[in-house]
Amino acid sequence: ELKSLEGQICSITIFGQPIVILNSAKIANEMLDKKSPIYSDRPVLQMGGNLVGWRNTLVLLPYGDRFRRFRRLFHGIIGSRASMKQFHYIEELETHRFLRRVLANPVDLAEHVRHTAGAIILRISHGYEVKENNDPFVKLADQATYQFSLATTPGAWLVDVLPILRHVPSWFPGAGFKGIAKEWASTLVEMVDHPYNFVKHSMATGIAPVSFTSSLLEGKNVDLQEETDIKWSAASLYSGGADTTVSAIYSFFLAMVLNPEVMKKAQAEIDSVVGKDRLPTFEDRQYLPYVDALAKEVLRWNVVVPNGVAHRSIKDDVHDGYFIPKDTLVIVNIRGLLYDPEVYTDPDKFNPDRFIPTENKPAEADPRNVCFGFGRRICPGLHLADASIFISCVMSLAVFDITKSIENGVVIEPVHDHTEGTISHPKPYKCTIKPRSDKAVSLIVAEGH
Repeated sequence: ELKSLEGQICSITIFGQPIVILNSAKIANEMLDKKSPIYSDRPVLQMGGNLVGWRNTLVLLPYGDRFRRFRRLFHGIIGSRASMKQFHYIEELETHRFLRRVLANPVDLAEHVRHTAGAIILRISHGYEVKENNDPFVKLADQATYQFSLATTPGAWLVDVLPILRHVPSWFPGAGFKGIAKEWASTLVEMVDHPYNFVKHSMATGIAPVSFTSSLLEGKNVDLQEETDIKWSAASLYSGGADTTVSAIYSFFLAMVLNPEVMKKAQAEIDSVVGKDRLPTFEDRQYLPYVDALAKEVLRWNVVVPNGVAHRSIKDDVHDGYFIPKDTLVIVNIRGLLYDPEVYTDPDKFNPDRFIPTENKPAEADPRNVCFGFGRRICPGLHLADASIFISCVMSLAVFDITKSIENGVVIEPVHDHTEGTISHPKPYKCTIKPRSDKAVSLIVAEGH
């Protein structure tokens, strides 16, 4: 049964499970933020949460004392733009290395984006410097986050609808999901334990660089519970930041291919403010309003987590005359909100100018207030993600022209399409990436970073 209130709240019941879908940012804030004590829990996902084990990471952690401890750990290290400044040099260093990889082999753009996202997040979360090729920790993060997206896709696993199936033996017909869950659980445990053990070993030998994990362990005699919290919160940062940032930055390159006028306007701003004798840094951001707006538009145009992650009500509630029973799943239609024509003019168009106010019109709504979630479940790494996307955009635009590929005299037209799953990626596309000038090449290959 489907009900609606001017399309802003929809409800449906599947196998007795009430589900509410929110199509309004205002209502999402009213329910998930202002009524956060009711709506901050997560549903119990049998496949991804219990069988694979992701319920121990922040994204699926049940609301309660342990969740609050995790949030405090995050807030102290990366909870604000100011606290993120300590990691800006890592972002700039690894993004410069990214430019070198792209210059050397532009065809493997997607792999370079993934490698660099892993390099940044591992340096920040565990102080680990990745190997140039086939890094084992990057591979682990890639595997685990890909498996997370599959394991948590709504409707993909019958055991999520019929939880009793988790008790059937693995040899039982139709229980193939148990073997898959066992394999994915093993990947998750490795992803949690191996980088953490690296930090412990580095600290014991006195060579551990500053990181999220080392900062929480330094000078403390932690008990087993504290160690478990630190280990899993670091893994939450590591896993949560790897795949989502990859999606956003890969979509940035697609947007530039499809919108050359945007690329040229951003490059003109960079040339005017930064010049052509150095690479941009975070210090330039406040003087680059168009590039800053471009980074926002990347988050709006390519919706990384289209439906967010479901919330669960822990008691009955009435909102705008709607009765919402205890244990209702609440899903925010993030993609719908960021493509709402009443909020965003011509939403299918990639247009950074929408975020720059003029005398005739105010700036359109900041997508960062939607795409990172709501209430107490808002993404704690939002400042890290924002920094990674900005620095990737601005440094790439400073030195590269990103255009459509031409094969045998035929222009290859990329398509703006995306994969399905909890985390959505642009589908693979072809493009041509060339340095803007000889000076740009010299900046890329310089050893300044």
